Amino acid sequence: MIIRAVLATSALLISSSTAAINPALVGTWSSKSAKVMTGPGFYNPVNDSFIEPSHAGISYSFTADGFYESAYYRAVSNPTSPNCPKALLQFQHGTFTENANGSLSLNPIAVDGRQQLSDPCKNSKNSQYSRYHQPELMMKYEAKIDDYKKINRLDLYQFDGTPIQPLYQAYSPPMMLPTVTMNPTDKADAAKETGAKVKRGEGLAESLLEPLNKDAKHIKRHLSGTMDAKSPSGMADSVWWAGVGMTLLGGAAYLL
Repeated sequence: MIIRAVLATSALLISSSTAAINPALVGTWSSKSAKVMTGPGFYNPVNDSFIEPSHAGISYSFTADGFYESAYYRAVSNPTSPNCPKALLQFQHGTFTENANGSLSLNPIAVDGRQQLSDPCKNSKNSQYSRYHQPELMMKYEAKIDDYKKINRLDLYQFDGTPIQPLYQAYSPPMMLPTVTMNPTDKADAAKETGAKVKRGEGLAESLLEPLNKDAKHIKRHLSGTMDAKSPSGMADSVWWAGVGMTLLGGAAYLL
């Protein structure tokens, strides 16, 4: 009887700390430029590489059964060298929970997250490419119809209440990469995860037995877990950095 009471109390606490996922949250959401979208157009898990968008922006996708994906492309200004803006790309995916207090807990798959930082003045031939893992807590969110655009809009607020730039619905159902662990670092761990027979509907990510990036030979892997990836060269490189510069100028003009 005591054991049953403890289990019942635990189940009650768990159910009271989470809430059912709001259908209005489901879909792919993108910032004003609409050039950054989650899915295969931003990150290629087979080549283990990013596809740089033409403009900076962010995108989030949420499913009805507890999976999410995020794509960030930031143009970072350089006060000491205005002609050398940096570019930062970040990809994460995993599971999320809508908590009873209205917040969202985003728990990314640690081994799948990627980050690429490019600095043309320090190193024009190579980008700093590494794994990236950063859980997120959105203090609250608002899904509504935008007063001006008359389309679905999502406002996300970071853990401290700071708002993220408005996101607009681009796809429903969402456009996303596979929700499983795409590039496990250890076959034994991958087999253990898949052997657990985790159901997708439970909001837990499964794992592939072999990483999708196993043949991505153009990436140099280090024992530390970091990776080097060659950045675009020649005319393509010049066009890309020109685009980053225009993005920064456009953002400054928008703020004026």
